Amino acid sequence: MDDGKGNDVRLSLWNHPGDGVYGMVSRCRRVVDGVEQILGEEVYHYHSKMILKDAKVGGAWAWHQDYGYWYQNGLLFPDLVSVMIAVDPATKENGCLQVLRGSHRMGRVNHILSGEQAGAEMEHVDEARKRLETVHCEMAAGDALFFHSNTLHCSAANNSDHARWALICCYNARSNDPYKESHHPGYTPLDKVEDEMVLTVGRDDAQRSSVAFANLLEEDESARSLSGTEA
Repeated sequence: MDDGKGNDVRLSLWNHPGDGVYGMVSRCRRVVDGVEQILGEEVYHYHSKMILKDAKVGGAWAWHQDYGYWYQNGLLFPDLVSVMIAVDPATKENGCLQVLRGSHRMGRVNHILSGEQAGAEMEHVDEARKRLETVHCEMAAGDALFFHSNTLHCSAANNSDHARWALICCYNARSNDPYKESHHPGYTPLDKVEDEMVLTVGRDDAQRSSVAFANLLEEDESARSLSGTEA
């Protein structure tokens, strides 16, 4: 995926958590209960993705809100939360996530397509950056960051000698079931597991990689639908 500046951004995405180690992470109570505490109701797994920002070549992510393009999928409300779990240490040097503290209160900002990414309209981003604190989310491997779907966030290119991979698990409120079909699922009951299942499955070579990946080039319409228009 091109970041609009000729740099490559790699990711793998899947809709249903399954029984592999990635599924155990996205289904474990420590994660899911935390999301339900934030949203105040039952949630389901909207999708997960592994962001693969390799050393020297990993591209940037433009300022955006996740709801800026998930809105295109028939979601009437921004009642979604993402949980970003650092696989590698995340630093300013290797392009850690940046967020505008409190920007979720702005509501949805218009988004347009830049390269193969959907980015927020920069007039509002620039003004928001004058008023809101930019937080560089430096994280140790295993740290988790919970953030709202209207939080403005971005990340710089990775120009360091160290890779930055991160697992992001995304959840939607049950009451926010989409009114139309898209490449991401509607409400599907989430079977929570105890936290220790992450280690149990992670130690089992036969189970740990069990996941069905989505074909982003053919199936993901939420960003491409913004081409030439505002959301």
